[in-house]
Amino acid sequence: MQNVRQIAEEIVAREGGYVNDPDDPGGATNFGVTIHTMRRLGLDLTGDGHVGVADVRALTRTQAVDIFITHYFQRPRIAEMPEQLRASLFDMYVNAGGNAVKILQRMLCEMGFDVGIDGAIGPQTLAATHKAAQKEGGRGGLALRDAYGVARRNYYFRLADGRVASRKYARTRAGGKGGWIKRAEAFLSPRYHMSMVEFQRRVAKWA
Repeated sequence: MQNVRQIAEEIVAREGGYVNDPDDPGGATNFGVTIHTMRRLGLDLTGDGHVGVADVRALTRTQAVDIFITHYFQRPRIAEMPEQLRASLFDMYVNAGGNAVKILQRMLCEMGFDVGIDGAIGPQTLAATHKAAQKEGGRGGLALRDAYGVARRNYYFRLADGRVASRKYARTRAGGKGGWIKRAEAFLSPRYHMSMVEFQRRVAKWA
């Protein structure tokens, strides 16, 4: 099993370098770290007294990895989650913040657990997640990981359903699976990957 730094380095590689896409609500981003995150953390890397685009550009890969480990893995308590779920939840937290936890909490509610849907990992959510992971004679953790991966994918589809500008992240110009969908499926067992026929059927209404 990978350690947290290896997972964080993969996330950084997946996020890529500097971008400032007007269709991305995150704004200027480098290695997956947004300008909003850097302002929240007070990362004035250029020393000019404010955090702006130049600071985003100045961010290094190593700094991004450290930010993710501290602020997106340890502080949200993902480190305390079942081992099989950590990588996917960590990756989603980088991508969607507290919504990553809300996806899990909604899923737990559907499984019959009594948890609040607040986007924060507290004792209630931790206990329910560990109980869910202990089911099915040892396969529960893998089953939970796959269920979460499917829920992630559905979350991305719903975002794209409701926001035309976001569809380019879910479907490529050539009509194949976009980065969002590939990202979710990277944490899914192959048998749960959508076939191209299934994918095309799902996105047909976007035409």
